[in-house]
Amino acid sequence: MIVLDALVRLCPPPADPPPPAVDWARAERTLGVALPADYKQLVETYGDGIFDETVWLLVPDSAYRDCDLHWQATERDEILADLWEFEAKPDGLLEEGARVLPWAFEEGTGAFLYWLVRPGQQPDEWTVLYNEGRGPLWEAHDMGCAAFLLAVLTGTAETEYFGYFYDAPKPTEHRFETADQTLGTSRP
Repeated sequence: MIVLDALVRLCPPPADPPPPAVDWARAERTLGVALPADYKQLVETYGDGIFDETVWLLVPDSAYRDCDLHWQATERDEILADLWEFEAKPDGLLEEGARVLPWAFEEGTGAFLYWLVRPGQQPDEWTVLYNEGRGPLWEAHDMGCAAFLLAVLTGTAETEYFGYFYDAPKPTEHRFETADQTLGTSRP
């Protein structure tokens, strides 16, 4: 995959493969949907952790609740259901059967990156949605999660968010830290 290769060159993954291997069939059964191929490749390459101290990648069955895709999906569904009782849903979610599924979050902001899951659409066609978390604004990006992550890290994403990546001098080196490294604990 060209995008993943570019991301790996820009931001090297951990030297050791991320433990444990994800049971994708079980993860997809639990979520009720298949997952995009680029996301699976991201998880298999990097595991749970954080890019440039900013974007946390969610992983099925992470040892860390905040990094666990299943836990965050359930939590976000509950939070958004309560929110949409008094706030309008984004346009893409007005379609019958459409939903959002989180795949990452932004450190310290409450912002989440989601996929817009639409009926009849294949996972590799899903749109990335950014929700600012502490406000009603949603931003749609017609690309996969790996391409969006690469665009954010290189400062080429057409977004109102992640402004500090553009305001500060570009880092000469991008970093990925595993959840174990960042959270200071190890897996059981």
